[in-house]
Amino acid sequence: MKNFALIGAAGYIAPRHMKAIRDTQNNLLTAFDRFDSVGVIDSYFPEADFFTEFERFDRHVEKLKRESNKVDYVSICSPNYLHDSHIRFGLRIGADVICEKPLVLNPWNIDALKEVEREHGKKVYNILQLRLHPSIIALKKQIDSDTSGKIHDVDLAYITSRGHWYYSSWKGDVSKSGGIATNIGVHFYDMLTWIFGDVKKSVVHVHTHDRASGYFELEKARVRWFLSINPDTLPQSVKDKGGRTFRSLTMEGQEIEFSDGFTDLHTNSYKHILEGNGFGLEEARKSIEIVHDIRHMETIGLQGDYHPLAKAPLSKHPFEKNH
Repeated sequence: MKNFALIGAAGYIAPRHMKAIRDTQNNLLTAFDRFDSVGVIDSYFPEADFFTEFERFDRHVEKLKRESNKVDYVSICSPNYLHDSHIRFGLRIGADVICEKPLVLNPWNIDALKEVEREHGKKVYNILQLRLHPSIIALKKQIDSDTSGKIHDVDLAYITSRGHWYYSSWKGDVSKSGGIATNIGVHFYDMLTWIFGDVKKSVVHVHTHDRASGYFELEKARVRWFLSINPDTLPQSVKDKGGRTFRSLTMEGQEIEFSDGFTDLHTNSYKHILEGNGFGLEEARKSIEIVHDIRHMETIGLQGDYHPLAKAPLSKHPFEKNH
């Protein structure tokens, strides 16, 4: 049984990590979050010690180490911009680290973390759960076995509706979240490059507070992509059913169904890591380079080959005053 500490216990994704720790028959010793809405811990590890001040959490982890009850893994679910610092903390206390996506905001952060890994002899693992999705694994096998040299036409769309709260939180601050493409798209870019190869060309058509859309030329695919948190961009068929989320991946116009099977991907990711097969710093690099480039790229507008959903009318920022 391995001992875990968790940073970011009050966040949306934290319960999936708690469940994964429990379902792999391991133990959560301690958790930290600045916010104390963490009653969900009762459902998984009611005996875990919880702290709202990092200094006290740090001291407690060191105390556990001295008592020969050291933390083996630190799981990180904190806001994106804190991942780098929290990963370093985990390595410094002599633990391996499991970090939510995005691993970090900038590619050079990965280079620095590799140095810290070497210094402490521990490993950093990123949750790249789509690589473990059965439908995505099957698609990769199909593409890998095709020796024809065909360049596939792929469309990716992901719309996950968010309300005004989003813009009041760290997620609405590009310096903290990395923006839309980083916050909700990084694992899709990882999936695409894992299957279809490196990016040869990238353009961004639209990039605003609530959506991003662009085009990739990969080694084995031409990809039109669209990401949004605005429910107005949902296809009418989804709106008619009262839906708030839309996820679509097509190749040559054929839908690749991967909407189901998400519930256990974090647990499977933990199993993968605990078996010594996790995805490390280098596996995360391509997707971090992609989102960094998107964040800093000039948009070209609706020209060339763009995703059809990119034509939706742009929206004002909800906090923008009407004049």
